[in-house]
This record gives sequence, C-alpha cells and structure tokens, in this order.
Amino acid sequence: MKKPGIQITLIDQKGTKGCHRGHKIGDSFDFDTERGKLCPMAMHVAFPYIDILRYGGEIPGQEKGTAVFACPDVDTLNVFKIERIDVLDDDSP
Repeated sequence: MKKPGIQITLIDQKGTKGCHRGHKIGDSFDFDTERGKLCPMAMHVAFPYIDILRYGGEIPGQEKGTAVFACPDVDTLNVFKIERIDVLDDDSP
C-alpha cells in the first residue's frame, strides 16, 4: 500500500473577521501538492494531526481517518477537516 493522501478542507469559520490569507469555507488542499497554499499558521497546527493520520494513527473522539482543528488566529478561527485518503498500489488485488 502506498502512503495515504491527505486532504485539508475549510469547513467552518467561528471568528468575526475574514481570513487574512483569503481562505473561504469549501476551500480544499491536497497536502502533498498544495500545502504551500494553506496559511502557515493553520499548517503549523495541522501537521501533528497529518503525521498521526498518515502513519496509521487515529485521533481520539474523531471520525476514523479524520481530524478537525482550528487555526490559531483568534479573530478568524477557521475550522479545517483533515481526511486520510487511502491509495492502493497498482499491484493490489
């Protein structure tokens, strides 16, 4: 089995101000090819969850293969969902 993919999607905004990076609800990023488009503050929070999910772990209290987190900007508080996308090898049955 190949390394699973990781998709990060903005699912909600709890803060009172818009995102300084311009992210909007529904924006989605492939961790491997688009991580540079994600706000560095959000990425800083996301990385431990990504590492856990990508290498077989699960986040207690979260749906299997997912993690929900918020960016640390108190005025914005974007809420993101990380999803593990399992990819099979071409040789798999």
